[in-house]
Amino acid sequence: MIDYNPKEWLRYIFYFQKADTVRKLTPLILTIGVYSAVLSYLILIYWRIGENTDLKNISLMHSLLGFVISMLLVFRTNTAYDRWWEGRRQWGALMNISRNLALKVNALLDGSDLEEKMFFQTMIPNYAYSLKNHLRGIYKSDEFTDCQLFGKSDLNIHDHIPNQIAAAIFSRVITLQKKGTLLPEHTILLNNQLEEFTNICGACERIKNTPIPLSYSSFIKKFIFFYCLTLPIGYVFSLHFLVIPFVMFVFYILASLEVIAEEIEDPFGDDSNDLPIERICKGIQTSTAALLR
Repeated sequence: MIDYNPKEWLRYIFYFQKADTVRKLTPLILTIGVYSAVLSYLILIYWRIGENTDLKNISLMHSLLGFVISMLLVFRTNTAYDRWWEGRRQWGALMNISRNLALKVNALLDGSDLEEKMFFQTMIPNYAYSLKNHLRGIYKSDEFTDCQLFGKSDLNIHDHIPNQIAAAIFSRVITLQKKGTLLPEHTILLNNQLEEFTNICGACERIKNTPIPLSYSSFIKKFIFFYCLTLPIGYVFSLHFLVIPFVMFVFYILASLEVIAEEIEDPFGDDSNDLPIERICKGIQTSTAALLR
């Protein structure tokens, strides 16, 4: 995620980032520009169709459909942003739960249980990093920190790694209870945080694995495509060859909204507009190390 100051207008008007929609849509924008130029030449120069033709009434259709397509794109963008914000809420909750678990474990374990504290200090951030990589469909061994009670050799990298780490943390709490280090009421005190690890993982998987229905996304793309294809026919008689940049600009605006929605509806990747998951993971690691001493 890119940090920026939303109050700086001029800087970001002329700023083009790596994932900017202009770069992604450039081939299509140029294609629609060439199409508009060819169609304008045929109508104005080759066929010499005058302004009295009924073709210019197509602009009335665009006026009517413009409201429809704007409502569709607003709904599409809001739906994608809701998914982005829900993902941010879940990772914010993971930060709070990790801190609360570290606070409680530090208070419940005395100063002689350094090995046990080191286990939780290591495994809580390991869960955050493993969840990040799980949502991205990768495994990074260098982001997993070994401890004496649990290491990389204990992981099955072909299985659900966050679940394995959550199970190891819960098993360690039960082991401490059986040893008498923790009382049964202490386990109940920690239970909410332990359960929330899996709840957050399930919520993030739901966001990632449930994209917008194909028919809905396909309909919006078709609507934008055919809407822009008919724009030159309706406006070439009033704008003449100026219809070429006009159509290109309209297509850029409409298609950009769809591209932005596609990017933010899966907020767990490493695109410019995705969530700052790496920063959150580092924050969990720093907080856990400070709280478990």
